Amino acid sequence: MNDAVVPPKVLIVDDSRIVRASLIRHIKSRYEVREEEDGEAGWQTLVLDPTIQAVISDLSMPVLDGFGLLERIRQSKIGRIRRLPVIMISGEDDDDACNRAQAGGASDFISKGVGTAELLTRLDAQIRLAQAEEALDAVRDDAVKNPLTGLFTRRYLENQADQACSLAQRKGGEVSLLMIGFDRLAALTEQYGASVVEQLVAQFGRLLASKIRREDSLGHFGTAQFAIVSPGTPGASCRSFALRLKEAVETAHVAFHGQRVDLSVSIGIANNCDDRSAAANHLLALAGERMGEAIAAGGNRVVGCEAEGRRPDAITLERALALLEAGRGDMVRGSSQDVARRLLPLLRFLNYELQWQLPVDELERQLNQHHPGQTG
Repeated sequence: MNDAVVPPKVLIVDDSRIVRASLIRHIKSRYEVREEEDGEAGWQTLVLDPTIQAVISDLSMPVLDGFGLLERIRQSKIGRIRRLPVIMISGEDDDDACNRAQAGGASDFISKGVGTAELLTRLDAQIRLAQAEEALDAVRDDAVKNPLTGLFTRRYLENQADQACSLAQRKGGEVSLLMIGFDRLAALTEQYGASVVEQLVAQFGRLLASKIRREDSLGHFGTAQFAIVSPGTPGASCRSFALRLKEAVETAHVAFHGQRVDLSVSIGIANNCDDRSAAANHLLALAGERMGEAIAAGGNRVVGCEAEGRRPDAITLERALALLEAGRGDMVRGSSQDVARRLLPLLRFLNYELQWQLPVDELERQLNQHHPGQTG
């Protein structure tokens, strides 16, 4: 087994063979070295060799000079390249050039006559700093779950949404996104305190986790807000799920010190096909806007795209009964006429089956007086 430590690799880019040889002589005892004679060749080497950990580059070179190479590095979409330490070689009287390179993101400067000790000190410092930043980024990337609830973080959800949308675009599939927020959050916090609301949010998170599929991603997206990324789910199916979830919350028996806590949520939905968008950030923003629209309209509702989401949610008999059993008669009151009309066929059946003498026709007549043009 070979336990030898592989030395860091440094790329030296300079059109002078003599300068390259001098720099190599200074650092070869501690670093592995690659060399190129112009910025274009240096750039190609950076793209192809992921083991390079720092760049030393001249400012004036043919094909692509040091400024051009520095710009490509700092604007690269490849993170490992964009974060590389870049030490520029400057002349003693190149103040303007140094200022320009510094503005472009140069990490440090050395003169062509620099000594071995100084060069190694500066190079060591830049590489250690880059390694520390990379380690910090790795820790942040690993922290994909909220330590209190075990649910995914917003950053991770954004990445999941981006991947799901990219895959759906390539394969012609669908992806739905839900944004879920508690209604009356400020009032709940004032009435019960922040710690109680945090417990309620955590409990709701566990409820959500038990309802989603294994391929879905659930996590925190804001204060008392959750997001779900659901690949392969049509908008209509997502809405049905959202309605069931909303009804489960509004009928839940939640108490604090023996007092019932009236909870409800508002849900915004976005779908790549319904909204004709393949951009994850756009769909997440749409879902968030629609959740806000639902909250502003009174809460306890689901809002989707224009095609299927902004209609009022019809109340069913089952939902009305569940709300009444849960002591939420206030949430049925606005739909009393609809509930009564839906009861008429059942009342007629009971009159026939049980020989009751309920005044169903009179009830229907009164309903029609309140809502002319509708029939039972």
